[in-house]
Amino acid sequence: MQLLKLFGSRIFSLPGLATVIVLMAAVPLIFVLYNSLSLGPDRWFSLWNTRLPVLLWNTLSLAVFVAIGSFVLGVSSAWIIARRSFRGRQLAVWLMVLPLTIPTYVFAHIYTVLLEPEGWLGVAWIAVFGDSIPIPDIYTAGGVALILSLAGFSYVFLLVRMALLSSSRSLEEAARIQGAGSFKVFWRVNLPMLRPAIAAGLGVVVLHVLSDFGAVSMLQFQTFTLSIYMQMTGRFDYQTAAGLSLILVLLSLTFLLVERVFRSRQRYYSTATDRKFTQEKPASTGQQILIWCWLGLIVCFSFALPLMWMLVWSWEAFQDNMIDARFWEYASNSLMVSALVATIALVAALPVALFHTRKQSRYSMACVHLSSVGFVLPGPVVALGILSFVLAWLSPLYGTLAALLVALVIRFLPLAVQSQEAALQQLTPSIEQAGRVLGASPLQNLFRVVLPVIRGGMMSAWVLVFIDALKELPATLLLRPIGFDTLPVRIWIEASEEMLELAAPAALMIVVGTLPVIWFMLRGEKGRV
Repeated sequence: MQLLKLFGSRIFSLPGLATVIVLMAAVPLIFVLYNSLSLGPDRWFSLWNTRLPVLLWNTLSLAVFVAIGSFVLGVSSAWIIARRSFRGRQLAVWLMVLPLTIPTYVFAHIYTVLLEPEGWLGVAWIAVFGDSIPIPDIYTAGGVALILSLAGFSYVFLLVRMALLSSSRSLEEAARIQGAGSFKVFWRVNLPMLRPAIAAGLGVVVLHVLSDFGAVSMLQFQTFTLSIYMQMTGRFDYQTAAGLSLILVLLSLTFLLVERVFRSRQRYYSTATDRKFTQEKPASTGQQILIWCWLGLIVCFSFALPLMWMLVWSWEAFQDNMIDARFWEYASNSLMVSALVATIALVAALPVALFHTRKQSRYSMACVHLSSVGFVLPGPVVALGILSFVLAWLSPLYGTLAALLVALVIRFLPLAVQSQEAALQQLTPSIEQAGRVLGASPLQNLFRVVLPVIRGGMMSAWVLVFIDALKELPATLLLRPIGFDTLPVRIWIEASEEMLELAAPAALMIVVGTLPVIWFMLRGEKGRV
């Protein structure tokens, strides 16, 4: 009996709870490793001779192209907005971030329609170039890279802009005193100092490319994620899918390691007295025209055209009475799943964040890293791991909503852990100590002191997880119960069947639902543009 009490007390302690949660988060990775071991040398040899070279080339080349595109769009727009004063500057910040509200599969579907001969861009292309130059084919590596660059450059923009706003101006002023122009200052001073922020932003972009399923599935571009999905759904070959997943995980981990080493070797420090927030250089009338031509071109293709398409086709659907009870059922399913995932992830992340904040050690750091498995594993890989686990140990949960919720919580747990950990690090330890001195138990201290103080961080974590869960597609496709569809699933199905009037309202609902996260990210920007 005493042994059971001791075991129970350790399980329900802070390290015990954190360990249990981290082990659950690592389930997909464990089962991927286990299933991949069942592949014999002959199967691996067959994979290498048939699929692996093509998949490696497609995936890595796509990542390089998207990194280049996101670098050009993100860095140029961030530097213009951070270093020039012009009319509509605050609006420009919002417009550069709004593309984050549109999922990649919505981007892909919209541009496949717009670039058809009867589509808006197809008609404009024919009017300008006639039949001499064919309409660009979006079903290529370049087309997929363009879609993912438009969808992901905002990550680079956000990080680079924040680095520019907080960087020292003394080196720029020294370069100008020596006669350097704006371009030379950017190339010789700003760009080297921005390398850590650029590396971090491109790291996020490349990880999204490696794990993307929506755009590559819509455009039928063979990458690891699409091949894993097809192995699971078309051939029911879970061992081969696990083997491909293992290679994708190794690619992601290798990239994370290289990116971390690169950032660690590129550090720049400035003292408080060295940091000058001088007034940005006002742009002349001609410069403002050029600025808005470039920013307007980015906004046009990354947000304005997709939004117009969604509005027009949603209006068509409304006029044709195609937005019926089933549509609102899909919307309610999406909202319900997202709310449940956000709430469960918030509760599950708290012990991990508390453990690392209060007991900083190598073990607590390892728990934080293992809880981030969802960032490394793409949606199909997480779904494969949960599916294997359920079939092996919890077969009654197969085909139920519980399996889907577990997969999504694991997928987005890192967002909740990071947000709550950041909030806990700002909590003064003396406040907790005062509660304990006054006789509060650890649980009372948690509910009366800690949680009220970190309420803002917890709200941000809930919103971030809710938004990402609202847009999630591959894990939902693989694990949803029969007859249980969400907005992303319906977009994917309707787009496959060319039902534009039904895909547009669902896409518009997702964009509207993701707007609050933009407000959360930019609410502190007023007065510091």
